[in-house]
Amino acid sequence: MSELNNIKVLITGKLHPEAIESFQNYPSIHLVNKPDISRGEIETLIADAEVLITRSETTIDKSLLSCAKKLKVIGRAAVGVGNIDLEEATKRGIVVINCPGKNTNSAAELTVGLLLSMFRNIPQAHQKVKSLGWDRHLFQGNELKNKKIGIVGLGNVGHRVAQFAKGFDMKVYAYDPYISDRKFEQHQAIKVSSLEELAKNVDILSLHVPLNDETTYLVDEKILSHMKPNAYLVNAARGGVVHEEHLLSALNSQKLAGAAIDTWQGEPKIHQELSCHEKVWVSPHIGATTIEAQKSIGKTIFEQVIRALEGDVVDYPVNMPNISVIPNQEIKKYTVLAEKLGKLARQVATINVKKIHIKYRGKITKTDNSLIRLGFLKGYLSGVVEGYVSFVNVEENSERLGIVVEESIDPTFTGYESAIKIELSQSHQEKLVVGGTVFQEKFLRVSLIDGFYFEVEPNGSFLIIKNNDKPGVIGDVGTFLAKESINIGSFDLSRNKEGGEAMAVIRVDQKVSSKSLELISKLQNILKVDFVEL
Repeated sequence: MSELNNIKVLITGKLHPEAIESFQNYPSIHLVNKPDISRGEIETLIADAEVLITRSETTIDKSLLSCAKKLKVIGRAAVGVGNIDLEEATKRGIVVINCPGKNTNSAAELTVGLLLSMFRNIPQAHQKVKSLGWDRHLFQGNELKNKKIGIVGLGNVGHRVAQFAKGFDMKVYAYDPYISDRKFEQHQAIKVSSLEELAKNVDILSLHVPLNDETTYLVDEKILSHMKPNAYLVNAARGGVVHEEHLLSALNSQKLAGAAIDTWQGEPKIHQELSCHEKVWVSPHIGATTIEAQKSIGKTIFEQVIRALEGDVVDYPVNMPNISVIPNQEIKKYTVLAEKLGKLARQVATINVKKIHIKYRGKITKTDNSLIRLGFLKGYLSGVVEGYVSFVNVEENSERLGIVVEESIDPTFTGYESAIKIELSQSHQEKLVVGGTVFQEKFLRVSLIDGFYFEVEPNGSFLIIKNNDKPGVIGDVGTFLAKESINIGSFDLSRNKEGGEAMAVIRVDQKVSSKSLELISKLQNILKVDFVEL
């Protein structure tokens, strides 16, 4: 983990007080908590911020990012990232983190609350009694029982809504082209092959998808025309998923019985005619606004931001290539190990690396190892290229340097349950090989350096000395370090053959000066010496 030093964290959305307190109490963090400030103020404050934490109120576009000269992390205190220019953030190497699953129950419960409000006219009845009126017959409604609900997006929130709907004895249908048939069966939802078919056959169409290029105006005039005149629409997903003008037209022409909307396009300046329509039930984007959800989101965003700042692997990266949520603890540990090996390779390499070949061995060959690859590249490139290097921009940087990255599986390996081996080469003859393993899914070890085998924990400062396998070398090195008052923490030795060459990996308690390294290199039988910090 890297040491944090006076990191400016700018918060522009309301976070739970416990999260604010955690940031305030964390050493070396300068917190600027300014929820709901103007765009101009954000542009000024973000100039020297390294972290931006926000909710849906802040639009993080290219213009704003151009003001953020030092930004490393964007923390989205919710699930949706439609307000963030992910492409621009990725170009700048900024890690974007969100909090999936933390507001699932809250958003699903609000969906049911909106449904009940529509079907039982609860807000109107409430207002009538509050104004000292009384008319029980005016607010006659309908039951949810036996109604057909069509869920668009059977993910975290969608499947929870399906579960609640089952509790009301509703008939659950769903459309989601990205999940398996097994998930439909698991959530007891009848699979429908198209959105048009779903719209035609249900009494309620409930939306639970993110906002992206594919889902923008997903529900438009065409979809609305397929719905029954006595059907209802619920949008507690994202503004922009529904074409609001088309929805207003459908309501005015009585092609739809009603709509419930929590999320709006252009928030907080919303479509006034639609929001005031007598057949529309509304709320101001409060799907995640519960004490429980905000506490969980705040805790998650704090933990993930600290991990990102320390160079650790985050659990919920949004813009890392082909990765959404870290698959398991073992892959996470191998990613950390790979980054350590990348740092090691960078500090001992004497070649101009043109190619990196990563070999996966053992049990981890059966999983997606994209994150391990990124981890090694991050460790290797952090001291090679200018600027901030993150998991987000390492591949772009390696391509810019002309480094070819290859991956393969080594099925013949039996040394450990799992392992990784990385060959860095300039040509067929000029190579550096490093490798490592993780014991019991938690103990990281460097196991291979340039043909020499070890089991070294990759933390701290090391002298790595290559020498002729002759008597007296260990004694000479130990005597020299003692004279320099350099204390040895551990001493691991390996040799390729008796009388051939040997390598020592010596953990030391302090930095070794370049002058001392030069003097060690002049000791008898010393071939090469490096100081490495991991």
